Amino acid sequence: MRRVNSATPINHKRATNACLRNYALLFVGCVFFHIAGTWNLPLIDRDEPRFAEASREMIGRGNYVVPYFNNYPRFDKPPLTYWAQVASYKIFGENDFATRFPSAIAAALTALSIFAWGSRLGTAKLGWWSAIIFTLSLQTFLHAKAAVADMWLLLFVTLAHRAGYELIGDRLSPSPDQTSNVKPQTSSWWWLFYLSLALGFLAKGPIGWLPLLTVGLTMIFLRETPRARRFAFGRGILLMVSIVALWGIPALIQTHGQFFVVGIGRHVIGRSLATMEGHGANSFGMYLLLLPFYFVTIFLSFFPWSIKLPWLIRKLWGENGAGIIRLRQGYSGQGDPGYNGNKIDTYLVIGIAIIFVIFTLVKTKLPHYTLPAFPLLALLLARRLAAENAVHFVRNCALASVSAYLAIALVVPPLVSRLFPAYQLFQESRTYLKPDMQFASVDFNEPSLVWYFRSRVHNFLVPLNNSRAAEFMQRPGPRFVVLPTSIAETLFVEHPENWKTLSTHGFNITKGKRVDLTLVLKPE
Repeated sequence: MRRVNSATPINHKRATNACLRNYALLFVGCVFFHIAGTWNLPLIDRDEPRFAEASREMIGRGNYVVPYFNNYPRFDKPPLTYWAQVASYKIFGENDFATRFPSAIAAALTALSIFAWGSRLGTAKLGWWSAIIFTLSLQTFLHAKAAVADMWLLLFVTLAHRAGYELIGDRLSPSPDQTSNVKPQTSSWWWLFYLSLALGFLAKGPIGWLPLLTVGLTMIFLRETPRARRFAFGRGILLMVSIVALWGIPALIQTHGQFFVVGIGRHVIGRSLATMEGHGANSFGMYLLLLPFYFVTIFLSFFPWSIKLPWLIRKLWGENGAGIIRLRQGYSGQGDPGYNGNKIDTYLVIGIAIIFVIFTLVKTKLPHYTLPAFPLLALLLARRLAAENAVHFVRNCALASVSAYLAIALVVPPLVSRLFPAYQLFQESRTYLKPDMQFASVDFNEPSLVWYFRSRVHNFLVPLNNSRAAEFMQRPGPRFVVLPTSIAETLFVEHPENWKTLSTHGFNITKGKRVDLTLVLKPE
């Protein structure tokens, strides 16, 4: 008996250590995978430089409530992503790598949460497969390297979905540590659910509250509305709103309500009812034509795992179609091992469907908008692959994906960096730049100009038209202007000998066209 009693804590300790090693290995591996190549690729117009510069201006102003870009308030997004980038700048300095590093951390944390959830649903193998499928999806690979808000939104939506799943509780997947008399106000899952919803809002606005719909519709569909007591929705929503208000009230006061009017009115409601920056349909006919947009682009966004989506749909319908009907008819499921599996699948499918339906109805469309569905989709696919013991498929697909993605991340950025005109002009002119210089641009006002040149120049970019460029350069003091080469050859065909002219060729990604730019610089 002594030997058994002494071995039990040792075995438990070994299991704990193995679990911690798994988490550490997954987290570190994901971070290194996601940061690969981020230091060699210039920030891509327009979103990345906007986030990067707004975070830098937060530090310069000492104002961590209202973001500014080029000296103007930026109401597009709440502040959580800027805060993360500010923290990264404090560690790594204000550079391209530092501005992307927080997204890699958020993606790695999301993979950890998926691993934990998958292990809870089955075994560690299911957890690993779910995390691998999510991490090696094409859209995850791209956005985990991007200096934008999507990965932070994804992290907190995933955590809220997981917490909501646990709060619905034993009727989905019974376990010995769950009891029906759990008090929601003292449950760690209750706190995680509403804290995640609040942080999801602070990452990207009301879209962070989608898990509320998932939970609500699941309980209605499965006739589990008595479980609503566990969520204590009144207290929870009050907690969630209170957390958001800690930032929101000062922001509304400082901007005289404009953060709400522009941030919610234009960038949420306006984006739903009209296209923004050319992303979507400008006519009702085109809107109808684009309704299947996300059901088509998912095959690229979720690649390479999307090759299994038709198979997954057939499997789900074959296994769960009749089961779901029986669930709706009040089937008790006693003694049926597939009963709880049907309920788990239903929760995941409802969460995925809500995201796809909402963004299908929204007029502004971009392929990455459905990213919050990817963790749920990864779990759903991993469950079916694990049931089929598809070890060879998962292993071969993962190895091929890692090899291809790492090759792209390490080889492509140095080759394409010369195509970024603002970055190239900055590299060529940086030795001539002085902190007190004024600078302006003509017909090229992309955010990357602000991000790169303000790393050496304290003043803000001044957009000009052709007629004012020459007058701007004649003013006293050091200054420079960036303009199309054709205009520079007309306006500055003759200039003082001490002026510098630097030219570059590149590609304006936001407008999809080639550009030839010249920088004309007056040193004194």
